[in-house]
Amino acid sequence: MSLLKEVQPLAQQVAEAISAALQVETEIVDDTMTIIAGTGKYRERINTKEEGGQIDAGYLYGRVLKTNQPYFVEDARNDPSYDPSVLQGKTEELAELCSPIHYNGRVIGVIGLIAFTEAQHRSLIQNKMPYLTFLQRMAELLTGKIAEESALRNWKKTLRQLETLIESIHEGILAIDEQGMITTCNETAQQLIQRNKDDLLGRPLGEIWKDAPMLQVLATGKGYTEQEERYRLGDHEMHFIVTARPILVNDTVAGAVASFRRMADMRRLAYQLTNEPKDLHFSEIYGKSRAISVVIRQAEQVARGTSNILITGESGTGKGMLAACIHSASNRRNGPFIIVNCGAIPEALLESELFGYVGGAFTGARREGKAGKFELADGGTIFLDEIGDLPLHLQVKLLHVLQNRQVERVGSNQPIPVNIRVISATNKNLEEMVRNKEFRDDLYFRLNVIPLHMPPLRERTEDIPLLMDYFLEKYRHMVERPPLDFTPEVRSLFMQYQWPGNVRELENAIEYAVNMATTPYIGLDSVPLRIRSVYAPQEIPTACEDGTPSLKEQLRQHELQILQSMLKQYGHSLEAKRRIAERLDIGLATLYRKLEGYKLLTDEKAF
Repeated sequence: MSLLKEVQPLAQQVAEAISAALQVETEIVDDTMTIIAGTGKYRERINTKEEGGQIDAGYLYGRVLKTNQPYFVEDARNDPSYDPSVLQGKTEELAELCSPIHYNGRVIGVIGLIAFTEAQHRSLIQNKMPYLTFLQRMAELLTGKIAEESALRNWKKTLRQLETLIESIHEGILAIDEQGMITTCNETAQQLIQRNKDDLLGRPLGEIWKDAPMLQVLATGKGYTEQEERYRLGDHEMHFIVTARPILVNDTVAGAVASFRRMADMRRLAYQLTNEPKDLHFSEIYGKSRAISVVIRQAEQVARGTSNILITGESGTGKGMLAACIHSASNRRNGPFIIVNCGAIPEALLESELFGYVGGAFTGARREGKAGKFELADGGTIFLDEIGDLPLHLQVKLLHVLQNRQVERVGSNQPIPVNIRVISATNKNLEEMVRNKEFRDDLYFRLNVIPLHMPPLRERTEDIPLLMDYFLEKYRHMVERPPLDFTPEVRSLFMQYQWPGNVRELENAIEYAVNMATTPYIGLDSVPLRIRSVYAPQEIPTACEDGTPSLKEQLRQHELQILQSMLKQYGHSLEAKRRIAERLDIGLATLYRKLEGYKLLTDEKAF
């Protein structure tokens, strides 16, 4: 659509005003040679083409559009470049004065005065220059309207873009004028405040957020960033993190705008950005023993609930891993999983770490305060490891949190509601600590709603081979080693060892062995000394008292003969060994181990 077409009603008013003032007919065409407005006979031709629509044909309007110059045709009927319709006798124009219409440096149309009578003809000739000036002013009127419409259109477009931008922001947006009245709010703000836009717009901000610091921005002209603010509207509690800025017009405060988010959402985002995912599953707890299977089955059953859980067990049994699995299997899996080691944080810092603090609560405290671990765990799970090391005076505050589901920061008496599930763990005997007045009995019963016990490794020895193979593959790939296996002596040693450090000690021992091994087999010389020192290999009798070979020796000799026979039949290549292992229904690694034990690998290096 041409620019003149957009203001066609005004163009018609201009044409009629010109004709009424000058007593001549008026015609306005756009840059496509379409008649936009006209008087007299031209009114009937509005929206049709002038000069056949041929801009390059060399006729009058085409020349004006091409040259950007005004023209005066004094004798239209005898001018071959005026309009072919006149030469053909189809129209009766005697003369015409026309001027280009400019906008933004280009010609967007033509406005013309046409004489049909002798009186009009004389008037055009006598007043040619004043009429031309008048046409130019009328053209400026049209282009002024076009500029106004364009500005209005651009303003509406910008406004729509701004509205779309505000609505697309995930934060709440609230704007007020210099009187503190709410002028703008987006959909997110409505959801966070729990009021419709119609209830918010035009209302004083103080009625929604009582004593809001945002109102001080109007007085001081100074904004603030990420300030924690709490409000109450009816039964609705609001806990936001707010950033506010003044709106300045000619250095005068004309209002303020604030962006805000729920504190709980900010904590969850901070947790996601600063913590590695801990999506563990029960299938990742390796073991087939009855002892571990019972614990996993119990944990799976209680994971979907909300009751507090106390996990007991020796150090290194995997209490933290079980807690993470419970969280991942719960309805809170999308919330944070906050870990607090009560024994690793200095007692002087533990209270502020757990419960947070307000600004100025103590020397060295952050001006803006700090959220504690319980607040960070809102909507998720908090895992209190080594709960037996929690000082008595903090046990009282923890009990308060468990009973009321509220936290009070250090230096504040303002309760903060928290929605959390508590899983705690200890390697201590809490019942004995309760009897010795070292642990509060009321807190113990609050924590020990659902007790789970992780068995020590010495009570699940059948899981040791499975764990050995798992950790072997894990660290072999980590250090980019070729396939490895354990010698029978190492497997026997690991089954005999008591593992006071449990699974953690076993994992560390295998990581050490993988780094120290120099052959395809991990032997005793690659095992940590503290473990190897307790190993006392039993003497294997090779014969009975009467000289008859023992059963073990006879079986060994028979196995040796079988292996020698197979090697003779199939050979010593790698493919041959694969076929031998297949015939004997054993693994290739097991075959290599046996061949090495019988010194039958002298002509080929394993792997």
